Amino acid sequence: MAKNTLDFEKPIIELENKIEEMRKYEGHLDISNEIKTLEEKVIQLKKNIYENLTRWQRVQLARHPERPYTLDYIYMMTENFVELHGDRLFKDDHAIVGGFAKLDEYKVMILGHQKGRDTKSNLFRNFGMPNPEGYRKALRLMKLAEKFNKPVITMLDTPGAYPGLEAEQRGQAEAIARNLLEMSRLKVPIIVVIIGEGASGGALGIGVGDRILMLENTWYSVISPESCSSILWRSWDYKEQAAEALKLTANDLLQQGIIDRIVPEPLGGAHKDHQAMANTLKSILKEELAALVKIKPEKLVQNRLEKFAKMGVYIE
Repeated sequence: MAKNTLDFEKPIIELENKIEEMRKYEGHLDISNEIKTLEEKVIQLKKNIYENLTRWQRVQLARHPERPYTLDYIYMMTENFVELHGDRLFKDDHAIVGGFAKLDEYKVMILGHQKGRDTKSNLFRNFGMPNPEGYRKALRLMKLAEKFNKPVITMLDTPGAYPGLEAEQRGQAEAIARNLLEMSRLKVPIIVVIIGEGASGGALGIGVGDRILMLENTWYSVISPESCSSILWRSWDYKEQAAEALKLTANDLLQQGIIDRIVPEPLGGAHKDHQAMANTLKSILKEELAALVKIKPEKLVQNRLEKFAKMGVYIE
């Protein structure tokens, strides 16, 4: 069984393995009908499982180590990407990457959290957890985009901002708060895409925009299910109940008015077909850009402020 198989995927993998075993005997036995029946069963089983995932299962898919990350999307969707480094204050934070790129006819500033694929690259990327200099780099790039009147696309995928002592000493909270302020009044279109995990202020630090998109199997919340469970029940054992209570999936957040659009993923998740996922996202980004670039800067900022001011409002 594949190393990164999730518990709820095991019945699918078992059937697929059975089909592979049967194929070995195709030259000797006429079992094509049996194989076809099993293949149809696999397709139906996938639909039944992936269309009825629990919130915790979607959290697991969002963390799948084979999902495409920010740089994967950049290289699959754009051309002429020029990565820019450093915050001009302390150092370059490898947990956030970004630069100018060409998305077909649109020249954009595209940036986001970046995780690693193995131990060495995860240490280099700090497991996708930015330090203050990462948020300051992101802000420098967004201000540069504003200077040249280019739209900004941000991609969120982080377990949270780095919680280490040195990050606090260098002003982690101030860096995130500064980004919230500056992004709210940036005079160019901003599209935010949650491509994996959207945890707390670490995600929100580059998450203020005119349009907020979420991939189908991602999560976005003030706290992770495990941390919520440990606070409420003094144990991580209740993470599934915490995920249900937090209502952190794309469907939940669309209903609450936190996000604007859900980006569909290939059956089984974005990790099953990177290029198909990138093509879908690229098409949707171009649709959104086409509408946003027509709006005057002053109106853009006004709409953005009103959008976030309405979040959380309720009537008793």
